Amino acid sequence: MLLAVAAGAAGGRAAGYDAEQLATFVWVGQGLLTVVSLWGWTELADRIRSGDVAADLLRPVPPVVGYLAPDLGRAAHAMIFRFLPPLAVGAPFFDLYAPSRWFTVPLFALSVLLAVIGSFGLRFLVNATAYWLHDARGPITLWVLSAGVLAGLYFPLRFLPDWLAVALWVGTPFPGLLQTPADVLVERDPAPVQAALVGLQALWAAALLVLAAVVQRRAEKRLVAQGG
Repeated sequence: MLLAVAAGAAGGRAAGYDAEQLATFVWVGQGLLTVVSLWGWTELADRIRSGDVAADLLRPVPPVVGYLAPDLGRAAHAMIFRFLPPLAVGAPFFDLYAPSRWFTVPLFALSVLLAVIGSFGLRFLVNATAYWLHDARGPITLWVLSAGVLAGLYFPLRFLPDWLAVALWVGTPFPGLLQTPADVLVERDPAPVQAALVGLQALWAAALLVLAAVVQRRAEKRLVAQGG
């Protein structure tokens, strides 16, 4: 569908993407879906509900770090076995975009790392609602429904009006989960804008980790109060 949109657009470009960039955007987005793990992570909420989260407090590392480390390992595994194979399958059938700037690939790798950290921060916060609600299925369902749309999974956010796309990018961390890594790889923007988008990703990733740590500390005080 996106390729048809590009073919019908003036000059063969839709929202600044040509057909090769849009095809690459779709394949990269599908590959990154499991790398950033937008859906399906309920481990923290399950442990809060069962009470097993109390054992996490006995570990020598803070819970946020204790959950982030294996998530980074999972993402590295997914990059090899869930990201690269779809691209290898799509390459013979579609004209995919090859980056022309020498720094694009390492910048893309950094962008993916920040996307994984940002996704982890958001998933941690959504799961942590179980500390107060005891059942986080409502927030998790809302997260699943909204994350794909706001992250650019179903269509590039550049298709939205400029004011709305900018508001999403600056005001929320969601574009940093999929849209920014894909835009960096297909070189949708000039080099300074590429770097600025990754810088914005880094700010959101750091803010989400700090917020997750603050929420966890407040939740631990609540657990102590309930346990006497």
